[in-house]
Amino acid sequence: MQLVTGATSAEEDHRRADVAVLPIGSFEQHGEYLPLATDTLVACAIVQEIARNYSVRSLPPITISCSHEHAAWTGTVSISARTLYSVVLDIADSTRRSGVKCLVLVNGHGGNYVLSNIVQEYTAIHGPTMSLFPHSKDWNLARQEAGMTTDSHTDMHAGELETSILMHVAPDVVRPGNVNADWQADDRRDLLTLGMKAYTNSGVIGFPSQGTPEKGAACLRSLAESFKTCVQAFEA
Repeated sequence: MQLVTGATSAEEDHRRADVAVLPIGSFEQHGEYLPLATDTLVACAIVQEIARNYSVRSLPPITISCSHEHAAWTGTVSISARTLYSVVLDIADSTRRSGVKCLVLVNGHGGNYVLSNIVQEYTAIHGPTMSLFPHSKDWNLARQEAGMTTDSHTDMHAGELETSILMHVAPDVVRPGNVNADWQADDRRDLLTLGMKAYTNSGVIGFPSQGTPEKGAACLRSLAESFKTCVQAFEA
């Protein structure tokens, strides 16, 4: 899969896209069978599917974000919410200066809570020019239409959803072991205080054994269809 667009300046000038899409991932543990870059790969896969169906300007991904709850595992790297906030605002301002009217933050990491506040505050100042995608309803619909057996709470991290998407778009990065890695921890009320290590030994919370490439493909198709609500919101 293509993580960074190969488009030239001339091609973007010809496209004249009003909407830019910014994939935001993370660099954090995903058990023993998925790569540290999983969330970035997922966000980029969503953006690629969107770009196949809509005229958008695809931006390169933000690959490190707020993964502090995963710090107990080797390889995880985080930046502060303040830094992520500043980076996204700078990108938004830059795209506006270059002629793009609207920016969609395509978030692949659930721990990036600050993104909601960025959109909330930016649109209060500039109007409906920024959006966050996918929303929980988009993910839930995608799971349903893909025939997934889990929900977003029980399948929180490195589970059926993420495994399925990577099996579809980047099967070579999925190591052996997902079929025996299921881990359930539904009561995680102190996650932000105690971190993931308090709830899982492996780093997995979910059911990766249920992952298939077919589910991943169907999930991405559903998300691309749901993206039209972002475009409609900008036009409101």
